[in-house]
Amino acid sequence: MSAKKSPFFELRSGTLDTLLFVVKTTDLAEMRAELSRRFDATPEFFANDVVAIDLRRLPVDQRVPVAEVAEMLKAFRMHPAGIVANDAQRSWAQLDALPFVESCERRAVRSDEPAAGASPQAASTVPQAASCDMMAQGDAAADTERGGGNVTRVIDKPLRSGQQVYAKGDLVVLGLVSYGAEVIAEGNIHIYAPLRGRALAGVHGNHGARIFCTCLEPELISIAGIYRTTETPLGPDVLGKSVQIRLADEKLIIEPLRLT
Repeated sequence: MSAKKSPFFELRSGTLDTLLFVVKTTDLAEMRAELSRRFDATPEFFANDVVAIDLRRLPVDQRVPVAEVAEMLKAFRMHPAGIVANDAQRSWAQLDALPFVESCERRAVRSDEPAAGASPQAASTVPQAASCDMMAQGDAAADTERGGGNVTRVIDKPLRSGQQVYAKGDLVVLGLVSYGAEVIAEGNIHIYAPLRGRALAGVHGNHGARIFCTCLEPELISIAGIYRTTETPLGPDVLGKSVQIRLADEKLIIEPLRLT
Protein backbone atom coordinates (compact mmCIF):
# COMPACT_ATOMS: atom_id res chain seq x y z
CA MET A 1 0.00 0.00 0.00
CA SER A 2 1.29 3.43 -0.88
CA ALA A 3 2.30 5.52 2.13
CA LYS A 4 0.32 8.41 0.67
CA LYS A 5 -2.84 6.29 0.76
CA SER A 6 -2.36 5.03 4.32
CA PRO A 7 -5.60 5.16 6.33
CA PHE A 8 -3.68 5.28 9.61
CA PHE A 9 -1.87 8.64 9.53
CA GLU A 10 -0.70 11.52 7.38
CA LEU A 11 2.41 13.70 7.49
CA ARG A 12 1.72 17.21 6.27
CA SER A 13 3.46 20.53 6.66
CA GLY A 14 1.52 22.98 8.76
CA THR A 15 1.71 25.98 11.06
CA LEU A 16 0.55 26.23 14.65
CA ASP A 17 -0.24 29.38 16.59
CA THR A 18 1.65 29.49 19.86
CA LEU A 19 2.89 31.85 22.53
CA LEU A 20 6.45 33.10 22.77
CA PHE A 21 8.01 33.07 26.22
CA VAL A 22 10.55 35.82 25.64
CA VAL A 23 13.53 35.45 27.97
CA LYS A 24 15.03 38.82 28.95
CA THR A 25 17.13 37.85 31.98
CA THR A 26 19.46 35.10 33.13
CA ASP A 27 18.21 35.40 36.73
CA LEU A 28 15.97 32.36 37.04
CA ALA A 29 14.92 33.23 40.59
CA GLU A 30 13.58 36.58 39.43
CA MET A 31 11.92 34.92 36.46
CA ARG A 32 10.17 32.40 38.69
CA ALA A 33 9.07 35.15 41.09
CA GLU A 34 7.58 37.12 38.20
CA LEU A 35 5.77 34.04 36.91
CA SER A 36 4.34 33.44 40.36
CA ARG A 37 3.26 37.05 40.68
CA ARG A 38 1.57 36.98 37.31
CA PHE A 39 -0.15 33.62 37.43
CA ASP A 40 -0.77 32.59 41.02
CA ALA A 41 -3.96 34.64 41.00
CA THR A 42 -5.13 33.17 37.68
CA PRO A 43 -3.52 29.70 37.49
CA GLU A 44 -5.82 28.52 34.70
CA PHE A 45 -5.12 31.38 32.32
CA PHE A 46 -2.18 29.93 30.39
CA ALA A 47 -2.72 26.36 31.62
CA ASN A 48 -2.02 23.80 28.90
CA ASP A 49 -0.89 26.45 26.41
CA VAL A 50 1.97 25.58 24.08
CA VAL A 51 4.90 27.99 24.24
CA ALA A 52 8.20 28.45 22.44
CA ILE A 53 11.17 29.70 24.45
CA ASP A 54 12.47 32.81 22.66
CA LEU A 55 16.09 33.66 23.51
CA ARG A 56 16.66 36.45 21.02
CA ARG A 57 16.25 39.30 23.50
CA LEU A 58 19.21 38.15 25.59
CA PRO A 59 22.47 40.11 25.22
CA VAL A 60 25.02 38.32 23.04
CA ASP A 61 27.32 37.62 26.01
CA GLN A 62 24.61 36.05 28.21
CA ARG A 63 23.34 32.48 28.39
CA VAL A 64 20.48 30.85 30.19
CA PRO A 65 20.00 27.16 31.07
CA VAL A 66 17.21 26.32 28.62
CA ALA A 67 16.38 23.02 30.31
CA GLU A 68 15.70 24.81 33.60
CA VAL A 69 13.53 27.40 31.87
CA ALA A 70 11.54 24.59 30.25
CA GLU A 71 11.02 22.85 33.59
CA MET A 72 9.97 26.14 35.16
CA LEU A 73 7.31 26.64 32.49
CA LYS A 74 6.03 23.11 33.04
CA ALA A 75 5.66 23.90 36.74
CA PHE A 76 3.29 26.69 35.70
CA ARG A 77 1.33 24.23 33.53
CA MET A 78 2.66 25.47 30.20
CA HIS A 79 4.04 23.12 27.55
CA PRO A 80 7.39 24.12 25.98
CA ALA A 81 7.43 22.93 22.36
CA GLY A 82 10.45 24.59 20.81
CA ILE A 83 13.28 27.11 21.03
CA VAL A 84 13.57 30.33 19.03
CA ALA A 85 17.19 31.48 18.84
CA ASN A 86 19.55 33.37 16.58
CA ASP A 87 22.50 31.67 14.92
CA ALA A 88 24.98 32.62 17.66
CA GLN A 89 22.76 31.14 20.38
CA ARG A 90 22.13 27.78 18.77
CA SER A 91 25.46 26.31 19.83
CA TRP A 92 24.60 26.55 23.56
CA ALA A 93 20.81 26.53 23.48
CA GLN A 94 20.42 23.01 22.05
CA LEU A 95 18.10 20.85 24.13
CA ASP A 96 17.42 17.28 23.05
CA ALA A 97 13.77 17.42 24.12
CA LEU A 98 12.99 20.62 22.17
CA PRO A 99 13.62 21.47 18.50
CA PHE A 100 14.67 24.83 17.15
CA VAL A 101 11.73 26.61 15.49
CA GLU A 102 11.38 29.69 13.32
CA SER A 103 8.98 32.48 14.24
CA CYS A 104 7.01 34.05 11.38
CA GLU A 105 6.05 36.94 13.64
CA ARG A 106 9.32 38.74 14.30
CA ARG A 107 7.80 41.44 16.45
CA ALA A 108 5.52 40.60 19.35
CA VAL A 109 5.39 42.92 22.33
CA ARG A 110 2.87 43.77 24.98
CA SER A 111 1.58 47.15 26.01
CA ASP A 112 3.36 47.87 29.29
CA GLU A 113 1.76 51.21 30.08
CA PRO A 114 -1.85 52.26 30.50
CA ALA A 115 -3.27 54.09 27.52
CA ALA A 116 -6.12 56.52 27.12
CA GLY A 117 -9.35 54.58 27.10
CA ALA A 118 -7.76 51.43 28.55
CA SER A 119 -7.39 50.19 32.09
CA PRO A 120 -3.85 50.09 33.56
CA GLN A 121 -1.95 46.84 33.37
CA ALA A 122 1.31 45.62 34.83
CA ALA A 123 4.46 45.15 32.78
CA SER A 124 5.55 41.58 32.27
CA THR A 125 8.38 39.52 30.92
CA VAL A 126 6.19 36.48 30.38
CA PRO A 127 4.46 34.97 27.35
CA GLN A 128 3.69 37.31 24.50
CA ALA A 129 1.07 36.59 21.88
CA ALA A 130 2.73 35.40 18.69
CA SER A 131 1.45 34.18 15.39
CA CYS A 132 2.32 31.54 12.87
CA ASP A 133 5.29 29.95 14.61
CA MET A 134 6.60 27.11 12.47
CA MET A 135 6.53 24.40 15.10
CA ALA A 136 6.45 20.99 13.46
CA GLN A 137 5.16 19.06 10.50
CA GLY A 138 1.78 17.64 11.36
CA ASP A 139 -1.93 18.14 11.33
CA ALA A 140 -3.58 21.07 13.07
CA ALA A 141 -5.86 20.25 15.99
CA ALA A 142 -9.14 18.69 14.93
CA ASP A 143 -11.15 21.55 16.39
CA THR A 144 -9.13 24.25 14.63
CA GLU A 145 -10.71 25.83 11.56
CA ARG A 146 -8.68 27.76 9.00
CA GLY A 147 -9.88 29.93 6.18
CA GLY A 148 -8.44 30.02 2.69
CA GLY A 149 -7.39 33.16 0.88
CA ASN A 150 -7.31 36.72 2.16
CA VAL A 151 -11.10 37.04 2.28
CA THR A 152 -13.57 37.68 5.07
CA ARG A 153 -14.53 34.56 6.94
CA VAL A 154 -17.92 34.28 8.67
CA ILE A 155 -18.60 31.93 11.60
CA ASP A 156 -22.31 31.66 12.35
CA LYS A 157 -22.22 29.29 15.31
CA PRO A 158 -21.08 29.65 18.94
CA LEU A 159 -17.51 28.64 19.74
CA ARG A 160 -17.08 26.47 22.82
CA SER A 161 -14.04 26.13 25.06
CA GLY A 162 -11.05 24.62 23.27
CA GLN A 163 -12.15 25.63 19.76
CA GLN A 164 -10.01 27.91 17.63
CA VAL A 165 -10.82 29.72 14.39
CA TYR A 166 -8.23 31.32 12.11
CA ALA A 167 -8.84 33.70 9.20
CA LYS A 168 -6.29 34.91 6.69
CA GLY A 169 -8.34 38.06 6.15
CA ASP A 170 -11.07 39.55 8.34
CA LEU A 171 -13.12 37.37 10.67
CA VAL A 172 -16.81 37.84 11.49
CA VAL A 173 -18.26 35.82 14.37
CA LEU A 174 -22.04 35.80 14.86
CA GLY A 175 -22.16 33.60 17.95
CA LEU A 176 -20.77 33.52 21.48
CA VAL A 177 -16.99 33.11 21.89
CA SER A 178 -16.92 31.08 25.10
CA TYR A 179 -14.26 31.05 27.81
CA GLY A 180 -11.34 28.99 26.50
CA ALA A 181 -12.21 29.58 22.82
CA GLU A 182 -9.93 31.58 20.54
CA VAL A 183 -10.51 33.65 17.39
CA ILE A 184 -7.49 34.71 15.34
CA ALA A 185 -7.31 36.84 12.19
CA GLU A 186 -4.65 38.44 10.04
CA GLY A 187 -7.10 41.31 9.56
CA ASN A 188 -9.95 42.71 11.65
CA ILE A 189 -12.22 40.73 13.98
CA HIS A 190 -15.94 41.51 14.29
CA ILE A 191 -17.86 39.70 17.05
CA TYR A 192 -21.62 40.26 17.15
CA ALA A 193 -22.05 38.40 20.44
CA PRO A 194 -20.27 38.22 23.80
CA LEU A 195 -16.49 37.76 23.64
CA ARG A 196 -15.48 35.73 26.69
CA GLY A 197 -12.45 33.91 25.27
CA ARG A 198 -9.47 35.26 23.35
CA ALA A 199 -9.39 37.48 20.27
CA LEU A 200 -6.14 38.13 18.36
CA ALA A 201 -6.31 40.44 15.33
CA GLY A 202 -3.56 41.54 12.93
CA VAL A 203 -1.47 38.52 13.85
CA HIS A 204 1.11 39.07 11.09
CA GLY A 205 2.00 42.52 12.39
CA ASN A 206 -0.96 44.44 10.95
CA HIS A 207 -1.02 47.42 13.33
CA GLY A 208 -4.07 48.84 11.57
CA ALA A 209 -6.26 45.87 12.46
CA ARG A 210 -9.12 46.35 14.91
CA ILE A 211 -11.42 44.27 17.08
CA PHE A 212 -15.12 45.14 17.18
CA CYS A 213 -17.33 43.47 19.77
CA THR A 214 -20.89 43.94 21.00
CA CYS A 215 -20.20 42.57 24.51
CA LEU A 216 -16.63 42.68 25.82
CA GLU A 217 -15.86 40.13 28.57
CA PRO A 218 -12.53 38.71 27.28
CA GLU A 219 -9.79 36.53 28.66
CA LEU A 220 -7.30 38.12 26.28
CA ILE A 221 -7.32 40.68 23.47
CA SER A 222 -4.42 41.30 21.11
CA ILE A 223 -3.59 43.34 18.02
CA ALA A 224 -0.34 42.73 16.13
CA GLY A 225 1.09 40.85 19.13
CA ILE A 226 0.42 43.68 21.60
CA TYR A 227 -1.91 42.18 24.14
CA ARG A 228 -3.57 42.57 27.49
CA THR A 229 -5.44 40.29 29.83
CA THR A 230 -8.17 41.18 32.28
CA GLU A 231 -6.13 40.65 35.43
CA THR A 232 -6.88 44.30 36.02
CA PRO A 233 -10.65 44.56 35.57
CA LEU A 234 -11.94 46.48 32.58
CA GLY A 235 -13.61 49.78 33.29
CA PRO A 236 -17.42 49.94 33.56
CA ASP A 237 -17.53 52.05 30.40
CA VAL A 238 -16.31 49.08 28.31
CA LEU A 239 -16.93 45.89 30.32
CA GLY A 240 -19.88 44.07 28.81
CA LYS A 241 -20.38 46.90 26.33
CA SER A 242 -20.04 47.36 22.58
CA VAL A 243 -16.46 48.44 21.90
CA GLN A 244 -13.75 48.81 19.34
CA ILE A 245 -10.13 47.99 20.13
CA ARG A 246 -7.27 49.54 18.16
CA LEU A 247 -3.61 50.45 18.45
CA ALA A 248 -2.23 53.93 18.97
CA ASP A 249 1.50 54.41 19.55
CA GLU A 250 1.82 50.67 20.24
CA LYS A 251 -0.76 50.78 23.02
CA LEU A 252 -4.15 49.11 23.02
CA ILE A 253 -7.03 51.57 23.05
CA ILE A 254 -10.45 50.24 24.13
CA GLU A 255 -13.29 52.59 23.26
CA PRO A 256 -17.08 52.36 23.56
CA LEU A 257 -18.61 51.76 20.15
CA ARG A 258 -21.36 54.25 19.39
CA LEU A 259 -24.02 52.32 17.48
CA THR A 260 -26.52 55.17 17.21
